[in-house]
Amino acid sequence: MAVTALYSAHYRSLVRLAVLLVRDMATAEEVVQDAFVAIHGAWRRLRDPDKALAYLRQSVVNRSRSVLRHRAVVEKYAPKGLPDAPSAENGAIGELERSAVIEALRGLPARQREALVLRYYGDLSEAQIADAMGISKGAVKSHTARGMAALRNILEQLS
Repeated sequence: MAVTALYSAHYRSLVRLAVLLVRDMATAEEVVQDAFVAIHGAWRRLRDPDKALAYLRQSVVNRSRSVLRHRAVVEKYAPKGLPDAPSAENGAIGELERSAVIEALRGLPARQREALVLRYYGDLSEAQIADAMGISKGAVKSHTARGMAALRNILEQLS
């Protein structure tokens, strides 16, 4: 059959053409296969069977363009990759560190603990902490500095 002869004579050159267009061997082979399937189905409708190779080339180019358009759409709407997730070990170490900090916070005097929690967990400014605790900004600074020093001491003793 004529399609078989075309396949034998031009398959490799058409695949090379498609590879240059789609930059992927597997996709290029698929594009060429689809073009041959299409020409096989349309063989009876060809006005000039001598132009079948030109039809195949045009079919390969058009199908390659379709593949590239499809890739562009997929890339445009692809979900953004999640950042590398920390390992389970990292999570376990983080949990141990958090529990050590929480335990150390429990050992601080109430005012120091309140100042540190409002500052570093509540993310409040010194003025907001002073209002919340009913003390001056200077006292907030003092409680925060003493609390940090005591917390550092406790955590160094634990490690």
